[in-house]
Amino acid sequence: MNALLTLTGWLILLVLCWPLALLALLLWPLVWLISLPFRLIGIGFEAVFALIRALLFLPARVLGGRPRN
Repeated sequence: MNALLTLTGWLILLVLCWPLALLALLLWPLVWLISLPFRLIGIGFEAVFALIRALLFLPARVLGGRPRN
């Protein structure tokens, strides 16, 4: 569904202002490459926080605490 909305938005932009649509089409891979390291850093931080959370909740799990639903 997200890809369909993106395609529809790009087609509307192509009809309204085709140079801007072509520029967006050409620059999208460059923007993706620039944002890739930030995504990897975010994944790393998420893993570190998951590890810290697991270590903090370890005593409760060992003592038989049940997770809340």
